[in-house]
Amino acid sequence: MFSAEEISRQALATIAIQAEAIAALKNYVNHVFTDVVKLILNTKGRVVITGIGKSAVIAQKMVATFNSTGTPALFMHAADAIHGDLGMIQPDDVVIIISKSGSSPEIKVLIPFIKNFGNPVVAICGSEQSYLATNADYLINTTVEKEACPNNLAPTTSTTAQIVMGDALAVCLLNLKGFTAEDFARFHPGGALGKRLYLRVGDLSKQNLVPRVAADATLKEVIYEISSKRLGATAVTDEHGHLLGIVTDGDIRRMLEKHDNTSVLRAKDILSASPKTIDEQELAVGALELIRTHNISQLVVTNGGIYSGFVHLHDLVREGLI
Repeated sequence: MFSAEEISRQALATIAIQAEAIAALKNYVNHVFTDVVKLILNTKGRVVITGIGKSAVIAQKMVATFNSTGTPALFMHAADAIHGDLGMIQPDDVVIIISKSGSSPEIKVLIPFIKNFGNPVVAICGSEQSYLATNADYLINTTVEKEACPNNLAPTTSTTAQIVMGDALAVCLLNLKGFTAEDFARFHPGGALGKRLYLRVGDLSKQNLVPRVAADATLKEVIYEISSKRLGATAVTDEHGHLLGIVTDGDIRRMLEKHDNTSVLRAKDILSASPKTIDEQELAVGALELIRTHNISQLVVTNGGIYSGFVHLHDLVREGLI
């Protein structure tokens, strides 16, 4: 039975081996790497990425990264390619083949067919003398000294190196394409990540009721408005919709502690005159930052300076932004 110290030692050794290998990849970012970036940038087609075994899994991850950052890509399993999947390769496509050894039987069979199509072949390979490396048009070297596996067998460091080189390609391409956060949001409309990039305050506030009272509203009217709209506050506005302030549940409690005769009080007597506001066109994550910074539960939402509603902490929780 291994002790906690021994387990930690092995984990740290694994991280150290991989970190050293990744740092060494800088030696392989050369003119060939930049040529590949330019090739993909200028192609009119897509990037078809293929591999076998663990490299096929890395290929799928690379395809996902490319697609999400503005470089159209497809995954083709090397074993399936010669059984019909070669048909997905179009004349203008760039083909990337990922392999540690570069000498897998499936890879050896596949390369001549792709070369016959006339598509440029990019190898991401950990063996410079392999069949793949010597027959590809471009070689991005991912040679590692050893695997993190104590038997130096299970693909660990080598697959990490493949991922890192794929990410390096993707990041170079997105920068050259001028790929922005707005572009990223268009490709990630689902989930919390996408919502952080496109969801606006107005998208949330429009789902809520819009509590408001006039400045001379009675305490009973204020309490009714807060209770019926269920947002814990109400805006106080003039006849043109300009915000004068807000009255919160807390304001009501503090007022009751200070005044014995509440019948003469009006909304203007108990409002908070400088509430935190946000325009409905701002991103919802901006509302989250304000709420966190000021330790409050809701913000007043405006549209061109005119009161339009509230966004509540619960709205942000519901959308998964917290």
